[in-house]
Amino acid sequence: MTHPTDATNPGLENANTQREYEVHRQDLPLSCPTPEQKLWNSHPRVYLPIEDTGLAVCPYCSAVYRLVD
Repeated sequence: MTHPTDATNPGLENANTQREYEVHRQDLPLSCPTPEQKLWNSHPRVYLPIEDTGLAVCPYCSAVYRLVD
């Protein structure tokens, strides 16, 4: 069985390929990389507070996340 964040899973996108991401409340809690991204080529998963300001920046890769709803 393949783990959902396995590097061989073709349904996942590579992590950190964009500099800015849009996030929806249904996607919270927010982590970087997100669950839809592969972890093998990225940094450790870190949870980011975005609820209060609508903006979060990853301390590892500097990806910017914007809450759109």
